[in-house]
Amino acid sequence: MKAPFFAVSVAMLAVAGPAAAHHSNAWLDMQKEVILNDAVVTEFQWTNPHTWIELDVPDGKGGVTHWSIEAGAVSGLARQGWKRTSLKPGDKIRIAIHPMKSGQPGGGLVGLEFPDGRRLGSPVDRPAPGAPASVKPADVK
Repeated sequence: MKAPFFAVSVAMLAVAGPAAAHHSNAWLDMQKEVILNDAVVTEFQWTNPHTWIELDVPDGKGGVTHWSIEAGAVSGLARQGWKRTSLKPGDKIRIAIHPMKSGQPGGGLVGLEFPDGRRLGSPVDRPAPGAPASVKPADVK
């Protein structure tokens, strides 16, 4: 009887490792917060296990850079008042993110606001706990 219990326990632990890694923020620089101004939503993916906000952001040189921002699960965002229709292509927003450690144009959502002052997520101008003042996208590396 003890052998099958041990085998099942080992199998459960083997599966738990990858599941925990999936929920890691290791790819994000949680000590930095970047604010992307004048961002234009190109797509809002209301999907599980995570929602995604696709954006075009002016690069300051006359062009745009495409950013992919990971947000929470549908169920968690819905509890915060988000809906499938909260963001639509063409919406202009100001968004705060924790940037990718790699310096690529992406990150994890902190919060966003619309030009009329409506907010989703955490306030955009508040620094992350223990983080320095926000940095410009060009400073992300």
